[in-house]
Amino acid sequence: MKYGEEKIFSFDYKKDLEIWENKADNNYKINIELPEFTCLCPRSGYPDFAKIIIEYYPKDWVIELKAVKLYINSFRNRKISHEESINEIYSAIKEKINPNKIKVIGDFYPRGNVHTIITVDSEENK
Repeated sequence: MKYGEEKIFSFDYKKDLEIWENKADNNYKINIELPEFTCLCPRSGYPDFAKIIIEYYPKDWVIELKAVKLYINSFRNRKISHEESINEIYSAIKEKINPNKIKVIGDFYPRGNVHTIITVDSEENK
């Protein structure tokens, strides 16, 4: 296994999703776009592809971007539904950094004439 594959395969967001202290006093929004998300359909095993958008207003912590990339790439060989994957990403990030607001969008590319967009938003989960 090559070093990149090993990093992705063994990634555990609870210990490997690195965070940094937010040193800014301003209220600001961070947008992270990850256009190459892949996972496997739990029923068929076919690959699913999506663009993931993470928007959050940090409080005390921000997420280190390389760690986000590795976390998102760790889904590529997992059999997981669209809904479950986006809800997991939302919950993992919310748990790690406890932002003021967070929204995660999974825009899944059409397959079999179906286009799915999953949105989990802290403003809607109150």
